[in-house]
Amino acid sequence: MARIVITEFMDERAVASLAAAHDVLYDARLVDDAPRLLQEARGADAIIVRNRTQVRGELLAALARCRVVGRLGVGLDNIDVAGCEARGMQVIPATGANALSVAEYVIASAMLLLRGAYVSTAEVASGAWPRTALSNGREIGGKTLGLIGFGGIGQLVAKLARALGMDVCAFDAMMDDDHPAYAELGVRCAGLDEVIKASDVISLHVPLVDSTRGLFDAARIAAMKPGAVLINTARGGIVDEPALAAALREKRLGGAAIDVFGTEPLPAAPHFQGCPNLLLTPHIAGLTAEANDRVSSLIAQRVAEALR
Repeated sequence: MARIVITEFMDERAVASLAAAHDVLYDARLVDDAPRLLQEARGADAIIVRNRTQVRGELLAALARCRVVGRLGVGLDNIDVAGCEARGMQVIPATGANALSVAEYVIASAMLLLRGAYVSTAEVASGAWPRTALSNGREIGGKTLGLIGFGGIGQLVAKLARALGMDVCAFDAMMDDDHPAYAELGVRCAGLDEVIKASDVISLHVPLVDSTRGLFDAARIAAMKPGAVLINTARGGIVDEPALAAALREKRLGGAAIDVFGTEPLPAAPHFQGCPNLLLTPHIAGLTAEANDRVSSLIAQRVAEALR
C-alpha cells in the first residue's frame, strides 16, 4: 500500500478511488502549511498537486521516496520536471482534461468584451435606460481571432471560434507551418507580428518559459489592432500587467480578460483599479465542475497505474 499525499483540492470521488487501495492523505490546505507539507512529503510515494504547490527546492529534496508527481492541470511551471526525472520521479499532467473549460472561457470572454452590454443590470434595475450607450457593441462573427500557441487548447478554441463565424490565425513556434491541424481546422498559420497586428481578439496559449516571459510587453501591446481584446488563460508573466492597464485606460485596447498573474494569489494591484472593460478572474478558466471531475479522475487513474 503506497502513501499518497494530495496538497490541493481534488474531486472527492477521485480521492476515494485512490483511498480504496492506498494510504491517502488529502488536505486541500496543506499547500499553505509549509512545515507540515515538508514533513508529510518525506513519507510520500506519490504527491498530487495543482498549480500552487512548488515541487522544487526544499520540497523536492524532501520527496526522497516519491515515485510519482500528479498534476491536477496541464501547466508544469510549478514543478522542477528535470529535477523530478533525475530522481526517478514520473511527472503526470492532466493533458486535455480541462481543455473545453478553458476554450469556453476564452470564447465567452471574447463575446462579453466585444459586445460590452452585460454590465447594465444595476442601472436598468434602478430605472436608468442606457440603451444608446450600449448600442455600439461588436459581434464576434466575422472578427479575426489570433492564437498565440496552437496546441490542444488553442485548437479547441479555434474550433469553437470557427463555428461562430470567426476567421482564425495562429502562431506556434513549436509547430511546423504545414502541420495538418491548421488545414483541418481552417486556421491560417502566420508569424507572431502578423497575428498581433491582424487580430480583433488575441488569446494566449503558451507555457511560461524564458522565451515567453514578458512576451506581451508594452511594445507588443502597442502593436495590437486598435480596439482589440487580449485574453490570457495561459500563465502570468507572459503579459506586462501595468502596460496592459495603461493601454486599457488610454482606450487603445477594447478590453482584456486576465485569468493568470505574475503573483498568485494576486495582491492589491493599483494598476488595475478603474480599468475599463477589464475582466479579472482568479485562475479559474480551467475549473468547472465537469473539468474538475475529468482532471481528478484522470490523475487518480494514472497515478494508481504508475504506482502499480
